Amino acid sequence: MKLKSASFSDNSPIPQQYAFCVPDREKRVALGPNQNPAFSWDDVPPGTKSLVLICHDSDVPSRPDDVNKEGRVVLPELPRVDFYHWILVDLPADAVAIQAGEFSDGVTAKGKSGPAATRGTRQGINSYTEWFANDPDMAGDYFGYDGPCPPWNDSIVHHYHFTLYALDLERCPVGENFTAADVLKAIQGQVLAEARITGTYSLNPDVRG
Repeated sequence: MKLKSASFSDNSPIPQQYAFCVPDREKRVALGPNQNPAFSWDDVPPGTKSLVLICHDSDVPSRPDDVNKEGRVVLPELPRVDFYHWILVDLPADAVAIQAGEFSDGVTAKGKSGPAATRGTRQGINSYTEWFANDPDMAGDYFGYDGPCPPWNDSIVHHYHFTLYALDLERCPVGENFTAADVLKAIQGQVLAEARITGTYSLNPDVRG
């Protein structure tokens, strides 16, 4: 199975059109267009009954001590953890593409609604739900796609991995409000094939990507 994107090339920068945050000269960062990228795929294996798409950033700082603080830098040697940006399940087996902006077009304070989405799909709760939990202006359940917004003072480029899974299940066996961890556990032993494309992004003007 092969996954590709008309929005960016594998291991290349993700355009700001698909980001939750973009650089801003005065405020460091501003909210971005936050469209989901476009994807297409082929060579789906026989017996596939549905598809799952998950996006995660593998470079999120494991501690927030220095994140987005003036005069501080998030050092490259700091251990990194996963941050999930999109959990999309129940894509029909005969689907061959996702259009740019089809599932997300703009930032929604307190999160987009879910889990029900277009084409009979469902979307899980992404990691912004935890990130904004203590922010009264933004706290809520963030369903669906919300794009890159790495710390503006991070010393490394962040990598965003979009992974497509072909399942032998017509419906992903998860509950109403599910996370990436729920999906990854539920599909164990049910994956016929998987494919991945990775994009990069940085808000630090001193870091390329």
